[in-house]
Amino acid sequence: MTGWTWEYHGYDPASERLREALCTLGNGYFATRGAAPECPAGDSHYPGTYAAGCYDRLTFTVAGRQVENEDIVNLPNWLPLRFRIEAETTDAPWLTPDSATLLDFHQSLDLRAGTLERSMRYSVGDNGVLSVRQLRLVHMADPHLTALRTEFTAEGWQGTVEVGAALDGAVANSGGARYRQLDGRHLTDVRTGRRTADSAWPTCRTRTSRDPHRQGQPYDRGRPRRTPPHRPPCPTGHPGPTPFPRLRPAGRGRQGRGSAHVTRPRHQRSTARRRRRGRPGTGIREAPRLTPRGLAATVEQRGAGRTGEVGRHPASAPLPCQTLAPHTADIDVGVPARGLHGEAYRGHIFWGKLFVLPYLNLHFPQVSRALLTYRHRRLEQARNEASDAGRAGALYPWQSGSDGREETQQLHLNPRSGRWLPDHSRLQHHVGSAIAYNVWQYCEASGDTEFLHTKGAEMLTEIARFWAHLATYHESTGRYRILGVVGPDEYHDAWPGSSAPGLDDNAYTNVSAAWVLARALDVVRSLPGLRQDELRERTGLQESELDRWDEVSRKLRVAFHDGVVSQFEGYGALAELGWSAYRARYGDIRRLDRILEAEGDTVNRYQASKQADVHMLGYLFSPSELRQVFARLGYERDDPMWARTVDYYLRRTSHGSTLSGLVQAGYWHARDVRTPGRTSRRCWRATSPTSRAAPRKRASISAPWPAPWIWSSAGSPVSRHGTGPCGSTRSRCRNSPNTASPCAIRGMWGSPCGCGPKNSVSALLPPKDRRST
Repeated sequence: MTGWTWEYHGYDPASERLREALCTLGNGYFATRGAAPECPAGDSHYPGTYAAGCYDRLTFTVAGRQVENEDIVNLPNWLPLRFRIEAETTDAPWLTPDSATLLDFHQSLDLRAGTLERSMRYSVGDNGVLSVRQLRLVHMADPHLTALRTEFTAEGWQGTVEVGAALDGAVANSGGARYRQLDGRHLTDVRTGRRTADSAWPTCRTRTSRDPHRQGQPYDRGRPRRTPPHRPPCPTGHPGPTPFPRLRPAGRGRQGRGSAHVTRPRHQRSTARRRRRGRPGTGIREAPRLTPRGLAATVEQRGAGRTGEVGRHPASAPLPCQTLAPHTADIDVGVPARGLHGEAYRGHIFWGKLFVLPYLNLHFPQVSRALLTYRHRRLEQARNEASDAGRAGALYPWQSGSDGREETQQLHLNPRSGRWLPDHSRLQHHVGSAIAYNVWQYCEASGDTEFLHTKGAEMLTEIARFWAHLATYHESTGRYRILGVVGPDEYHDAWPGSSAPGLDDNAYTNVSAAWVLARALDVVRSLPGLRQDELRERTGLQESELDRWDEVSRKLRVAFHDGVVSQFEGYGALAELGWSAYRARYGDIRRLDRILEAEGDTVNRYQASKQADVHMLGYLFSPSELRQVFARLGYERDDPMWARTVDYYLRRTSHGSTLSGLVQAGYWHARDVRTPGRTSRRCWRATSPTSRAAPRKRASISAPWPAPWIWSSAGSPVSRHGTGPCGSTRSRCRNSPNTASPCAIRGMWGSPCGCGPKNSVSALLPPKDRRST
């Protein structure tokens, strides 16, 4: 990593898929993996283009059961471009890094310009060298435009280069090895044609959702002095040959192509009309210069002269910006768990906004609002899910796709044992708390009272209603309990030996539910009269419900053992795992659940977690806020106890998810908040997909920002309008007596300079209703 350039030197087939994911180019509307155009899909390469919100649903037979899955769709591949030295025979080999003698390889991702450059040098003949340079972009200004330019340079020889280009519609979802046995063909009605002699187009539809997709690709061979006859790109199938000008020593030939992509998922409701900026491919040579640098500028703004602040490092920019951009605000989409980098998690939407909205709220609030509106549009479906489960309110699905129904798989494959196992992760009802938290944080950061008083209040109400109905009162403890759920850990989905899935009193679930109930109560009671009447009319909310919310928010049970918070009831009674023995035997034990199942054991028996669970609370809430929540519940949460709790679980966590490293890095930052530069780098190393702790061949959408509350205590930028609560137009408040303490306009515990109310959320409410919590 050099400044804003991400570079790779040397070709490594084993790491190629990971590089493809990290070098994905996207603009919020669609994205293309950084695959080699000259290489077909295989073990080392996987070209993929994905449009935001484009899903398709197919039914499979798995382990004797009919299973229905909705997947993000791999769209026609616009990249294929292969080349070879012209020979007398037609079976001369095409040059690829895997099949030819590669002398040098360099790849760089320019995060400012949004371009991917590849440079290769091949050995040709006895002493000749063919130098190939490619420049690729996905345009930020025109959401439908892509371009690929390839230059060939002869060094020490002369001859002709043949080039074949294509638009490949014969693609399938085959990126995950575990699911290749399932039908991944989502495209049908593939048709092709040519607009002109130098252009081609394919059209197709998804098999079940019937979403249309169209590509158009012009072909530009540059302007050599002598141009022999050539063939335009093939619409689909294998690229056809195209003779290039005869290259002399140090001679150069150039091929350019543009591609226009239009996908219209039926469930999307576009709020803006997009217009072409010239016909597809116009200005291929100028496209790199036209690429807006607004994303990079926004990430870097107000960072000059202030080094080391978390979120300013350019390494934190690429992953979300490949998937999320201002164009996201125009379409009805969520945040896929792995972004638009591939087909992991089938492109489903989990609780990822919990980790990316703190950044978007500050720099792209319109995108944050669109992502929350995606959830509001599916509120009715969430109500139906709750009703089907016999509950009130809204039950948001753990995995969501196009229409908001529960998309969590019923079975999952353990590749170690080859067995298909029941999947109970749909019991992670805490996703509703994450949505409520996102609503609250967005409204705090943006001051969007209109959203808070309408869509936000309605979602908070229905989520709080669900928690209040799910909680049951137990006379034996004098407290409410939430039974039969799964926490963020995911390893533990049942009590050992129990045939019923789910666990009781998961600490993260109960504490976050109590927080949601308290926040929803504050919002509803603080709404202006007209807005409150509208909310009651839309939801049928009764005053008696508010009284129950208050009671449940004060009496939810949190279990303890050995002076620490218990992850769930009975966690302390589980057996200890021999971590050293398993590391010595297996090396990589991130997926400890698969290892134990293959041995005929179960992780449910052990004190072992896949990822952060209890200490997720310390990631979401500041120490003072978490102390207030525990105090409301009637428990004492002092700093020594919380430090013991976090250390206890960190020693028992395998970090099977990159998000676990993110939460851990936030904990490091909280412990050493005065040195954000060091903790920022540690945070990046913990969550970078290139680290040993990250899954190979995949990249996480979650970039390494610190805990949301740290934005207020370690360098929070000013609002998008350039002013904080005190009216300061600088990133640090004029009223602050200590220049090291910025004006906290993000967070729920007030501003250190005293220029704002103690509870910054009260700034969103009418003056007469402002009150401290």
